[in-house]
Amino acid sequence: METKKQNKWLGKIIVIVLIVGCVAVYFCVPSVNKLMNRIFAAFSSGDFTVVKEFVASYGAYAAAVSFALMILQSVAAPLPAFLITFANANLFGWWQGAILSWSSAMAGAVICFYIARILGRDVAEKLTSKAGLQQIDVFFERHGNLSILIARLLPFISFDYVSYAAGLTSMSFWGFFVATGIGQLPATIVYSYVGGMLTGGAKLLVTGLLILFALSGLIVLFKQLYNEKQKKKTK
Repeated sequence: METKKQNKWLGKIIVIVLIVGCVAVYFCVPSVNKLMNRIFAAFSSGDFTVVKEFVASYGAYAAAVSFALMILQSVAAPLPAFLITFANANLFGWWQGAILSWSSAMAGAVICFYIARILGRDVAEKLTSKAGLQQIDVFFERHGNLSILIARLLPFISFDYVSYAAGLTSMSFWGFFVATGIGQLPATIVYSYVGGMLTGGAKLLVTGLLILFALSGLIVLFKQLYNEKQKKKTK
């Protein structure tokens, strides 16, 4: 038991040092500060071609940069992940881009999960928001074991908030990991396929597909609610 407590404290210290170190580097190293501001500017434009050009500018390291961007947006930055997914598909081809987007999103989800599990709710709330996590808590209570899978299928539920909230529960890591992997696969495939065909003026197509995907997610949600209601009636 004592060893377990020591390992937990060691984990906390390591994560805190890494977070503080990253913040310090951002504020103290001009080149890093400039790079991060470029990244934020690219995403705030809302134009996937800007993100694509940023990633492509790194040449042979473009895939690694994209992977790092996906993790960054997962952990702390309010950056829209679908822009990275579109950019990946446009740069590397839709199925190669899908693999890159899926694997990097999985890595980001795992990091968020363990940050919350190791450092606790206070840190998770600082990296997200108190109200946002409370909403996910209610969602988890309502849907039980299928919460992660359903949440991943619904594009309007924050991917990152779900990862942090899951780390605050007693659910097993592998249960979280498998549900996340399966649940985010449809969205990744759809976004990647669309992203592979996108041009700068394809906003209407994107909007239509996002609405279609959101409606599909709602159907899954309502089906789950119906099943739960039927179970209660049976009992």
